[in-house]
Amino acid sequence: MNMMQLSERILVNKDWATILFVLAIAIIALNKSIFSVRFNEFLKLGYSDKYNKVYKDTNNLLNWFTISMFIIQLISFSFFILLLLSFFNYTKTDNYITYIQIITFLFVFVLSKFLIEKIVGTAIDSESVVDQFNLIKTNYRAFLGFILLPVNIVLYYNAIPIKEVFYVILGIFLLYNVFTYYFLVKTYQKMIVGKLFYFILYLCTLEIAPYYFMYYWVTKN
Repeated sequence: MNMMQLSERILVNKDWATILFVLAIAIIALNKSIFSVRFNEFLKLGYSDKYNKVYKDTNNLLNWFTISMFIIQLISFSFFILLLLSFFNYTKTDNYITYIQIITFLFVFVLSKFLIEKIVGTAIDSESVVDQFNLIKTNYRAFLGFILLPVNIVLYYNAIPIKEVFYVILGIFLLYNVFTYYFLVKTYQKMIVGKLFYFILYLCTLEIAPYYFMYYWVTKN
């Protein structure tokens, strides 16, 4: 008589991720309902800069629409980093502790970077321009987080991640950042030429170095 070998079935709890995805979708639905005109303009950021021109007042950095889309960005980017770390076998996709660490680190990183940029802008007498930089970067990255959300949902519930997908998304992210800086330089080229040294210093210390150190910290730890 053949003996049947029983193996324990491991159930992975992904309820916490589902709750976060539903929360993100609910925020998007509320924004579409409450800020319908602004939301429609926001959706055009992929091919038009009209949104940046219409909502260029730096007070928009603290607008509820911007804050809520920043929350979407945090949730979306954190999930993608979790998926990326899982792909390279650093963690598991159901590890909510790692996700909390990632989203906390991202929030502190972005907030610290924002405050440092405010201080630098005040020091070089270009606070209004730095605020404009931050607003435009926030808008573009919020749009990228919005687009990345459904991709995260598909990848998270897919048991077999496709390597090429991650590389394509990373490539798009890098190209999108290059496009963002191109738009910034094009818009403020007169100011940049007048303060070229400070602009290069700004790029090296606040735009390149932080991401390099973040990459170094993640890969080493």
